[in-house]
Amino acid sequence: MYSYIFFDLDGTLTDPGEGITNSVIYSLSRFGIEAPERDKLYKFIGPPLKDSFAKYYGMSPKECDAALKYYREYYADKGIFENVLYNGIADMLSAIRESGRKIILATSKPDVYAEKILEHFDLLKYFDFVAGADLAETRVTKADVIAHALDSCALREKTNEILMVGDREHDVLGATAHGIDTLGVTFGYGSEDELISSGARYLANCPSEILNFI
Repeated sequence: MYSYIFFDLDGTLTDPGEGITNSVIYSLSRFGIEAPERDKLYKFIGPPLKDSFAKYYGMSPKECDAALKYYREYYADKGIFENVLYNGIADMLSAIRESGRKIILATSKPDVYAEKILEHFDLLKYFDFVAGADLAETRVTKADVIAHALDSCALREKTNEILMVGDREHDVLGATAHGIDTLGVTFGYGSEDELISSGARYLANCPSEILNFI
C-alpha cells in the first residue's frame, strides 16, 4: 500500500529517555532550577525543546535559547548515547528495505545528532534519507521536517504513497498537514489516547506489528 515509510526516531526506533532527561536536568540546573522526578520530564521527548521549556517552565524566548544551548552542552557529548534501541527494530527495518520500499527518517532532533545515533546503532544503512531539524532552528517542527524530506526526495506528488510512523501527536499532526497517513506506535512516549485523538489512522504495539502492517 505504501512505497515510502517515514520514521520518527525518539520513542519510535530508540528509547532516548535517559539521555534527554539528563540533558534537561543539566539545562535546568544552569538556571538554578531543581528538576522533578525523571518521569515528569518524559514530556520533553518529542516536541521541539524550546516549546517545552516555555510551556513547562514559563521561560522567555531569550531564556529558551539559553536553555537549549545548555541542553546541547550535555547532550552532544553524553546524552546522545544514553539511548537504547528497541527490540526488533533492526530486523523490521531490514525487512522493509528488502521489500523494496524506501525508508526515510523524519525527526525533530537535529539531523547531525540523528545521523550519529543511526550510525551508533548500525541503522544508517537502512535509510535512503535523513531529515531532521537544523541547529540554526530554521527547521524545527515535524511539519517542517517532513516538508524538507518531501522536497529533498521529490515526493510532493506522492504523499498518498507515504506512511509516517511515530509515537507522539506531533508526528501525526505534522504528517497530516501534508496529507500523509500515519501509524502511531504505543510502545514509545505517547499514549494510545493521544495518538487516536490527534488522528492516527493505524496503531501498532510493537515493531513486528509495524512490519506486519506494512
